[in-house]
Amino acid sequence: MNIRDSRLKLRRLTYHVRHEYMTLNNVVIAVALIIAASWAWGSMSVMQRNFTLQRNLEDKKRQQTLAQLEVETLKYQSAYYKSTEYQELTAREHYGLALPGEKLLVLPPNSPAAMAPEAKPATTSQATPDEKPTNFQAWMDFFSGSNAKRLQ
Repeated sequence: MNIRDSRLKLRRLTYHVRHEYMTLNNVVIAVALIIAASWAWGSMSVMQRNFTLQRNLEDKKRQQTLAQLEVETLKYQSAYYKSTEYQELTAREHYGLALPGEKLLVLPPNSPAAMAPEAKPATTSQATPDEKPTNFQAWMDFFSGSNAKRLQ
């Protein structure tokens, strides 16, 4: 009996599903939903492809602009290297040549004292004008009026 009851329940369920859910309206709606979903999926894939192609096109345009700028820069450099100004500077640098009337000024090397960093004075409670005081010190100077005295 148990098998018979389960078969009966299955038949009732099948009948119920067929007559309640498998109506013409429901089938039409399901087909319409499937068509709409496939249309949306196709639109999204086309949009993604167009976006990728647009990005590639913009990259190529940027590369073209960069190449044009490089070509122009090389033309300017070529014109500079052909100029008399560059030839004159090169002759001065490599061959030690000079124009008539120019004189060479040779300075002695710096002394060790000139090359040593400056010694800093001992720090006091007041910050020097070059150093920035701490926030606390700035407030204390404000409240005590030492800034006003210093400025006078």
